[in-house]
Amino acid sequence: MSQVILFNKPYDVLSQFTDRGTEGSPRPTLSAYIDLPGVYPAGRLDRDSEGLLVLTDDGKLQARIASPKFKKPKTYLVQVEGTPTEDQLAALRLGVTLKDGPTRPAQVRGIETPELWERDPPVRFRKTVPDAWLELTITEGRNRQVRRMVAHVGLPCLRLVRWSVGDWTLDGLEPGRWRSV
Repeated sequence: MSQVILFNKPYDVLSQFTDRGTEGSPRPTLSAYIDLPGVYPAGRLDRDSEGLLVLTDDGKLQARIASPKFKKPKTYLVQVEGTPTEDQLAALRLGVTLKDGPTRPAQVRGIETPELWERDPPVRFRKTVPDAWLELTITEGRNRQVRRMVAHVGLPCLRLVRWSVGDWTLDGLEPGRWRSV
């Protein structure tokens, strides 16, 4: 039977078990949090993003989760700079054209500030610039896609938390913790 792990990846942690980055500059990796042989991330979550990372020991399941051809929905809580307009949200719902081509339509709505853990380091706060939160769901996963989509419509991303992948969610899972499902 396949092993599936849900991990709440903290900010500044790489979505891999080893760091092949700059010599002498160790960056935190999954190995600091997960000591289970044979499980690997199904997809990636950028170093500056937080939230749900699914790991498994089943290569076929890993492909079904990560591959855009299976259209597995991934929902993000996105803190953006500015106040979203209906036109900006409508553009995201239709799909936007990025440098690597058009995106699939996203489901998006404005939400109240979610009850999340404190981020370390905290998101920069500017009294003169409002910010807002969006719940955004996509069915593909290009490199930095959500950040690029919201920036494309004029809403720079301040914080990005993946809340769910398919039916799996972060609910009740603190940063740096994992559970088996």
